[in-house]
Amino acid sequence: MKALYLRIYLTVVVVLAAFAFGSAWLFQHQIEQERGTADAAASERLTAIALLIHRALPAASTPREEQAASLREWGQRLRMAIALEDAQGKRIAASDSFLRREDEPGARRLAVDLEDGRSLVIMRQFRPPGAAAGGGPQQGAGARQPPPRRDDAPLNFNMLSHRLGGEALALLLVLLFFGVAVGAYPVVRRLTRRLESLQRGVERFGEGNLSHRVDDEGKDEVARLAASFNRAAGQIETLLRSHQSLLANASHELRSPLARLKMAFSMFEEASPAQRVRLRSEIETNIGELDALVEEVLLASRLEGGTGAPQLDPVDLLGVAAEEAAQLGVELNVGNGMSDVRVMGEERLLRRALRNLLENARRYGGGEVQLQMQRDLREVQLRVCDRGPGVPADMRERIFEPFFRMPGHAEQAGGVGLGLSLVKQIAQRHQGSVRCEAREGGGSCFVLVLPSRPG
Repeated sequence: MKALYLRIYLTVVVVLAAFAFGSAWLFQHQIEQERGTADAAASERLTAIALLIHRALPAASTPREEQAASLREWGQRLRMAIALEDAQGKRIAASDSFLRREDEPGARRLAVDLEDGRSLVIMRQFRPPGAAAGGGPQQGAGARQPPPRRDDAPLNFNMLSHRLGGEALALLLVLLFFGVAVGAYPVVRRLTRRLESLQRGVERFGEGNLSHRVDDEGKDEVARLAASFNRAAGQIETLLRSHQSLLANASHELRSPLARLKMAFSMFEEASPAQRVRLRSEIETNIGELDALVEEVLLASRLEGGTGAPQLDPVDLLGVAAEEAAQLGVELNVGNGMSDVRVMGEERLLRRALRNLLENARRYGGGEVQLQMQRDLREVQLRVCDRGPGVPADMRERIFEPFFRMPGHAEQAGGVGLGLSLVKQIAQRHQGSVRCEAREGGGSCFVLVLPSRPG
């Protein structure tokens, strides 16, 4: 059986059936025990009463009329249905209530043998339907079962009433069973229907519908599973879209240096020596551009793919900043008390992010570039400031998108629009951020923020 809802439902039904039958057996067993105990106690009390009546009756040798009168008198006094039989089992006398109840259905008799051979018969109270069959064990001196010929009909009725009581209990349990079984089916079916919907959603997503999401309403485990799938689907969709965009843009960017290389090589054979020097320089520039583009594309792909957590090694950020600033001839300004600034992360990536910011400022920001470092208890700020034309307010977020270049920035200026995108990815990989601000007096400031760690 492959359907999950049928397995769950049948499990509920089987457990419920076992519980119902077990409860019925325990209930019936307990009732039988209580009835047996009650019947035994009642028999003992009636036997004791019979012995007391025997002592008050005339002797067996007295006339039968006198015995009958005394029996009827005691029956009226005690308001009991009693009868007296001789040693041969013939009735001597019976009270009026005994005569009335003798033929009633369900009447039960208790016969007590007296010392002189006579028997005192006491008619027990009427038992409602469902009472235990039979008279139970008889105890006490002289107690015996009544003759079969007198008790057959009552015993049959008691057995019938007992069966009716058992059937009523069984009917109640059956109704309970079907009620819970019918009520459990829609609950189980609703649960598994949501799982089936989740399955169909996963299949549609796997078929290429990356924008498909499943219903995650509710607060139970299925809803949390659906919400987890939606989050994972969103991340996968974003990653795939980013990779597709990266591939498309990289293909476009590769065409320009490749076209220039093709043209340079086609002109190289017929060029003069002076032209060959210029073409060789152009070829080397284009090859360097291709190499840088491939390297940045691979790095961007690795960062977007999120291949594992960053290596949390202590990095001397002040030393990295000093080396990169000296290499590019950039002025470094360090705040007071910052003799040692350390952060946790990957030195190679942090060095690449800072170098991209500095090269971007040198390329587009004019000759005056400054690197400033500030630190507080929670974060370290690296501010790369220039005196270039600045970045319009509506483009300060877009410049961190892959392959985005501001209007007017010719390809000859260098770069392919991945440098700032890599800075943003590296910052996010280290739980940091990067932003662009306008610089007072003209120009821009790119602010790289990283979590601070004690030195």
